Amino acid sequence: MIWRTSRFEIDLSYPRVMGIVNVTPDSFSDGGLHGSTASALRHCEQLLQEGVDILDIGGESSRPGAQPLGVEDELARVLPVVRAAVTLGVPVSVDTYKPQVMQAVLDLGADIINDIWALRWQDPCYPLHGKQVVAAHSSCGVCLMHMHLEPQTMQVQPMHGDVVPQVLTFLELSALDLQALGVEKSRILLDPGIGFGKTVAQNFALLAQQAELLKLGYPLLAGWSRKSSLAGMGIHPEQGEVLSAHQRLIPSVAAALLAAERGASVLRVHDVKETVQALRVLAAIR
Repeated sequence: MIWRTSRFEIDLSYPRVMGIVNVTPDSFSDGGLHGSTASALRHCEQLLQEGVDILDIGGESSRPGAQPLGVEDELARVLPVVRAAVTLGVPVSVDTYKPQVMQAVLDLGADIINDIWALRWQDPCYPLHGKQVVAAHSSCGVCLMHMHLEPQTMQVQPMHGDVVPQVLTFLELSALDLQALGVEKSRILLDPGIGFGKTVAQNFALLAQQAELLKLGYPLLAGWSRKSSLAGMGIHPEQGEVLSAHQRLIPSVAAALLAAERGASVLRVHDVKETVQALRVLAAIR
């Protein structure tokens, strides 16, 4: 399977690693570590050395409870990084839901729009919505994610019931809506949105039943890296031991490897080197 993007046709016959580059002060795991353009680009170069396949640059935190960021502030954070990152020889994804930011980064040569809102968000002060921006581009890739409610409320009132059919239906309709605007299926990747308005049990159900999502016929992104659902994987979880975000390396790699073994095409991770090493084990048995 090939994922078509602005400058690259990405071969998904084996799992690809998408490295997270948060140009933010408040992301749940690495907020502030790469907040300047210089430090973000150093991080990009480090991820390249570690074997990353795709760089995913984001300027606004989407952690539970995060406050929205203004368009101008987001542009100021991400544009200098994207401008330099598109010269590094790998596909560049931008994690944004704002149409203005989508248009600006695509104009700079970004390859992929990665949207937690699945192109549903509309700015009343801007004439275009995200679907129109993506549809107007000749070839950019797009990742459509399922999110229940919004970052400010999603974990206060998580989903009810059987999560898999709800996520499946949402993702299928989102992809079909985009194709109705002329976007080829080969440009679309789907993300079930681990941690975005789901309970711990629901997140693990999405992993256990990932094959159901793959029946839609689109490649799948798995974003388990350092998520809070992995916090209870301590040595003595029955005693209430909780792992901090930085202590979730091993559970994150395990979840990513299980997702890849179950057919995920792209793994969105903080810990690129360790994930690449784990995928080599999977490749060896295949």
